Amino acid sequence: MQKIALYRESRVGETRVALTPDAVKTLVGDGWQVVVQRDAGQRAHFTDEAYQTVGASIEDSPSGDVNLRVNPPTIEEAQRLPEGSAHLSFLSPLLVQDVVKALNDRRITILSFDLVPRISRAQYMDALSSQATVSGYRAALAGATNFDRFYPLLTTAAGTIRPAKVLVMGVGVAGLQAIATSKRLGAKVRAYDVRSAAKEEAESAGAVFVKLGVTADAAGGYARELTPEETAQQQAALLSEVANADVVITTAAVPGRKSPILLTVAMVEAMGEGALVIDMAADGGGNCELTKVGEVVEHQGVRVVGLANPPAQMGASASFMYANNVLKLFGLFGAKGQFNPDWNDEIVIGVTVARNGDVNHALTADALGVPHVAITPEVKEND
Repeated sequence: MQKIALYRESRVGETRVALTPDAVKTLVGDGWQVVVQRDAGQRAHFTDEAYQTVGASIEDSPSGDVNLRVNPPTIEEAQRLPEGSAHLSFLSPLLVQDVVKALNDRRITILSFDLVPRISRAQYMDALSSQATVSGYRAALAGATNFDRFYPLLTTAAGTIRPAKVLVMGVGVAGLQAIATSKRLGAKVRAYDVRSAAKEEAESAGAVFVKLGVTADAAGGYARELTPEETAQQQAALLSEVANADVVITTAAVPGRKSPILLTVAMVEAMGEGALVIDMAADGGGNCELTKVGEVVEHQGVRVVGLANPPAQMGASASFMYANNVLKLFGLFGAKGQFNPDWNDEIVIGVTVARNGDVNHALTADALGVPHVAITPEVKEND
């Protein structure tokens, strides 16, 4: 029987935990020993007693054959992990190269959720999407909370109040949730994305899609990076759309990279007095030139709200979704209490940053200046 260690998150303000008690119950039932760091789930309202009830043990300094987190460990935390064990989290290896090196020096199998392939079979393991759902919802609520006017149309004895005009920029998972939530709150919603496929998705969520004549479709449903000429064309065309909005919600976060700039200072200055920008991508540097993560910046009568770690604002639900993603992904790496990855599986290969001291993720290897050692699936002969 091998051991899974669940850690308390050390990131400031984090409320999530990588496994809920229900998820631990499933793992214990599959033959795993689970040890939980004391108070790991407290900020998501999961008590130590709830974990113990389903078969976990509680320790102050746990360690396991498999080590689970939401966020990357610190260098000190990485150096305390057992040599040859496995680590799974939202690592974003390009952003924490020193942590990757510390883990790899200990020959730890490094697995990162932000590298899950965008294929249909991996949907149930896609923690990026599950957490983006939370972020989009919280971004919409932040818009309604910070805006000092009503969202819905109201006809009262004191007069008629027109609905708020919300522009959502970026129609991925987070953007669609922001559209749907803003629509349910009664706002008139418009949406923009550089992907042509986003039109149908935005309209199905209740928004009017904005066409600017700039598209940037790429493989796997992603958007490619715009050229400088396309960026200039995009920003010029967006100016009037932004100026006409009461609330702009930006959702263009790029896993492991700096967020693209969508809103320039000139666009913000074109907005009306009392208008609002909700920047969901603040943790990655922000989609607005004025954004400061975790702060509200006021510029010429417009407030720019830089949301810090939006999923942490709903620790219980975000943890529930993340834990389910962990169970689905981890099912490819082991069963019946044994860590035994299927190295022929494209998802297993895709999420693996390093193993046995070799860096298997090409971009991480380039960033670290070390050889890239690809994981090659075994060729099975036909019977």
